[in-house]
This record gives sequence, structure tokens and C-alpha cells, in this order.
Amino acid sequence: MRGARLPLIRIYEDNGLQGAGGLASEGPSQTNSKRRAYPGHMRAIEILPGVRVTSDRCLVLDEGPTVVLGDLHLGYERALENEGVYLPRINTDSIRESLNDLLCRYEPSRVVLLGDIKHDFKRSGWEEKNEVKKIFGLLSEAAEVVPIRGNHDNYLQNIISDSGIMAVDHVDIMGFRLEHGHVDSGVRPVIIGHEHPSVRIPGAVGGSLKIQCFVHARKEGVIVLPPFSPFASGNDLVLDEKCVMAPALRGSDFSNADIYGVTDMGVIRLGTLRGLSDITI
Repeated sequence: MRGARLPLIRIYEDNGLQGAGGLASEGPSQTNSKRRAYPGHMRAIEILPGVRVTSDRCLVLDEGPTVVLGDLHLGYERALENEGVYLPRINTDSIRESLNDLLCRYEPSRVVLLGDIKHDFKRSGWEEKNEVKKIFGLLSEAAEVVPIRGNHDNYLQNIISDSGIMAVDHVDIMGFRLEHGHVDSGVRPVIIGHEHPSVRIPGAVGGSLKIQCFVHARKEGVIVLPPFSPFASGNDLVLDEKCVMAPALRGSDFSNADIYGVTDMGVIRLGTLRGLSDITI
């Protein structure tokens, strides 16, 4: 191995806590809780007071609590079929299963969908409409649903109009502006999707490890979520602003942003993007 080594991480589980308060977190901030070293799954890391990134690819805000999800891309398989690429119909079923888990685990009073809820830019066909309605039906039975329009969400309001839910361009919660991220409102701090961020760590003898991630440009107040869709492969972040899609992230010092990887072992603090450029596995 050359360069820096990935840090060893001590993982804690807080016992006897329910809902959003039951999230495991790093450090001594919850001194009143019984903590023990835990070799298994690290569910979440608190990156700011009341703001947690999770291994469930969602962000949890204490107010509510509120679960924030990015980039579902419902109808992805049908859109690819129109281009001659055939995939099994697993995107929506996988998302429904994951959403059921989130609703049980975090017990949110509000769910914010951070844009690109549907995939096809064009007017939706029957199948995509049905997928969107099923997801909104599932969520609205358990929580208030706030859909934010992304650049893929043309005609979204037509699909959800009979539910009484209105799609919006942004929402403000706990002092944060929540918007999709394809257009930068300039408001800070901001929580966005759109980027589909991932990092790639090269192997010492070839190959690489690709990890989808949360990005926190702390100084500029920009937080970027990974996509919730299992089909979204991720946009590899490198030290070149031309490769960054979201204007808010591109305008930040993203090379020194904190990276939180989403893995089968849980959510892991990976250091900064610049620091990762010196790491191999």
C-alpha cells in the first residue's frame, strides 16, 4: 500500500433508544447513553447537530424527525427499454422494500424526496405513473411527503395531483435549504442530490473499489446525498471541477470536503476527497 491508510474506525451502538434517537453515532456526544464497542453495522454518523448521514442512503434531520432521500429515478427500466436495453423490473420493488425499512427504523413525521423522483424526461407512460403513485401511496400512509422537483421531474405534478400533494422547488427545514441541486439557489446551508456522488479507490495491483458517498463541504455549507435508486451507479468525484455536475458543490472547496462512504459495513468516514487521492487498497 502506498500513501495514507484508511483510518481504523471504532464503532458504537446506543442501546435502548427508539426512532431517530436510536441512531448510532461516533464520538462522546451522547454521554448519557450506555455505549459499547460494536463490531457490526454503523447505522449513522452525526455530521452537524441534529443532522445524520446513514447507511440507508438517507439523511435524517432531528426536526420531525425528517428523512431526506435523493434521486429515486422511478421508471428507469422502461426508459432503458425504449433505448433497446432490457433490465429486470427490480428498481421500484427494491425502493419500496428500502422505504418500508426506513419508515419502521426512523419513524419520520416527514419524508422529503430531493428530486429526480421519476427518470424519464418525457411525459410518463402508464407503467411509470403507476410506480410513482405506489411510492407516494406507501409514504403518505406513514408521513407527510414533500416532493421537490428535479430536472427529470417534468409532468410529476400531473401524476400526483389526485393525491393532494404539491411538488415544490425547495423547502426550508432547520435552517437548511433543501433543493434538488441542478440549479443553485445560492442559499446556504443547502442539502442537495443530483450529483450521484461516489469515490473510486484504486487497488495496488489493479482494479478499484467504487463507493457511493455523502459529501459535506463544511466551510461552504453544502451537503450532497447519494442516489437512493439501486440502479444509479454514481458519478466519481475527482479533483477537477469540470467533472462536478451540481453547481453548489462545484462552487465549493470540494477537494477538502468530508466524504462519508455507504458500504455493507455501514456508513464510514473516509476523510477528505483530496486525502483519498493518495490512498490505495
